[in-house]
Amino acid sequence: MPYGRMGTSSLGLSAVLAGVLLLSACGSESIAAWSDGFQQTRGPDSADRRGDPSCGAPSTGMSPGSGTSELPGGSEDLEKDGVRITGPGRGVRNCALYPFSAEFRVTNHETEPFTYTITFTFVSRSGEVLAGTEQTVPAVEPGQTVESTVALSRLPPQGPPVAGARIAKVRSVPADEAPAAAGPCPPSGIRVTLGNADAAMGLRVVGLHLENCSTRAYRLDGYPQLQLLDEARKPVTGVEVLHGDGGISTVTGFDDPPQPVNLKPGQSASAGLMWRNTVTDGISVNVPYARVNAKAGAPPVMVTPELDLGTTGKLGVSPWKKDEAP
Repeated sequence: MPYGRMGTSSLGLSAVLAGVLLLSACGSESIAAWSDGFQQTRGPDSADRRGDPSCGAPSTGMSPGSGTSELPGGSEDLEKDGVRITGPGRGVRNCALYPFSAEFRVTNHETEPFTYTITFTFVSRSGEVLAGTEQTVPAVEPGQTVESTVALSRLPPQGPPVAGARIAKVRSVPADEAPAAAGPCPPSGIRVTLGNADAAMGLRVVGLHLENCSTRAYRLDGYPQLQLLDEARKPVTGVEVLHGDGGISTVTGFDDPPQPVNLKPGQSASAGLMWRNTVTDGISVNVPYARVNAKAGAPPVMVTPELDLGTTGKLGVSPWKKDEAP
């Protein structure tokens, strides 16, 4: 079966992101809140300009001197895992195009460079999530603090005004293991990225995508190798990684025997992950990270499939298959 490529999605996020356009700048990560909500901009000529001082003076959404938010939620919504929202966006000047923005800061407390992917939500004064988006801050050095701005150009046409922004989730991976969906070809000569997840009736399927971006052929023969990791990026025990569907469900292609795959430069291949989130007795297992080796000896790539395995203890993996030419 075909397994879709991933933009920057995880389970449940696609509905939040629908209709939202993210425009970001390089720099810090932060969370912002406005004391007075804003109505949606009607177009480039709108007089309701909100991205520079002439758009009005939004508050930070925090009580003066207290460091606490005036909006629903706690301080954990403003600062998580080395990421902190520091205020409303001030660097975005074209308010008609970029009306909703927040400044944020990322600090790397690890001992090696890390790449951070942050999920932001923009909320109403009641705390209702109006829109969400992800932003990646690459290769933050140990001890370094990087500042940036996250911005939305528009919101769904119906709904209350934006009152602030929140940090919903932070995922961080070693920079030398971060997926490289674009930019220069990695030294390995391949790009390994995660596909969009399909979920129905408790069954989840997500694809792994491998592109040969080198100048020579790349050979695969078998299954991707996986190591499942928890929120602290430590190995998860008690989960079987099975070749094929493992009795989880019948999905086209999962039980096909592996075949040699020879990828010319520019060609690609896909594999799939399948699981159920059934919960019976015991403690549910959630696996945010997976370290992927395309084959034995290949450099690892750490992806974030957000595996909500319930109490099933099983993950099925399909073999690599060459993608059909478009």
